[in-house]
Amino acid sequence: MTWQKGVIAFAFTFLCLGWGARAQNSALPAPTANMEKPGAQTISQPASIVPSQTSSSSGRAAIINDESYRLGAGDKMKITVYGEQDLSGEFLVSSNGQVQFPLLGEIHAAGLTAQDFSKTLTAELGAKYLRSPKVSIEIQTYRPFYIIGEVNKPGEYAYESGLSLHGAVALAGGYTYRANDSNVYIRRVGSDDETSMRVTGQIKIYPGDVVRIPERFF
Repeated sequence: MTWQKGVIAFAFTFLCLGWGARAQNSALPAPTANMEKPGAQTISQPASIVPSQTSSSSGRAAIINDESYRLGAGDKMKITVYGEQDLSGEFLVSSNGQVQFPLLGEIHAAGLTAQDFSKTLTAELGAKYLRSPKVSIEIQTYRPFYIIGEVNKPGEYAYESGLSLHGAVALAGGYTYRANDSNVYIRRVGSDDETSMRVTGQIKIYPGDVVRIPERFF
C-alpha cells in the first residue's frame, strides 16, 4: 500500500500547483488590442484637423488688390472715422477730383492712393477737430471703363473684378465683322496717349481705361 500512498500524494501536489497557476493568471489584466510590443514605437494619433475657411466678400470692396491704385472721378469710398459715426459713410470722388467731407469741405483725392488720402484726412481732422483720429478707407465701387471702336455696343461700362480685354469686349457685345482682333489701343488714366498692344494672352483693363478696337483693312 506504500506505493498507493505515494501516487495519491503526487496527484494531490499536482492539483495544488494547477490551482495556484490558475489563480495567478486570473489576477493578471486581460490583454487588449492596444498593448504595445516590446521595442515598438508609440505613435500618437493627431487631433482632428479642421480646414481653415477663407471668407470672400461678395461686395465690390477690394476689387483691385493694389496699393498703388490712384483714386479718380467716379470712385466711391467707404470712409470710417473710428468713434465718429457722423463723419463716417460713403463718399464719391467728384468730376473735379474732390471729395466733399463733413467739417472739412472739399478735399482733393484724385491721383492719391487710398492710403495717402486716409493720411490727408487724418492730418486735417487732427489739426482742426479731433484728437488722434483714426481713419480707414475702403473702395466700394471703382470708376467705369470705356470701350469704343469696332464692338457691337461701344460705351461706358462698370468695372468688374479681374477684368481682361476679352472680358471687356464680351461686355460690349463682342467684335464687329470689321474688327481687327489682333491689335488694341488703350489709353490709361493720367495719359493723353494711346498705347498699341498686340492681343496676346491676358491684357488687363483698369478703371478709367479707354479701350479702342481698330478696324481691319484688307
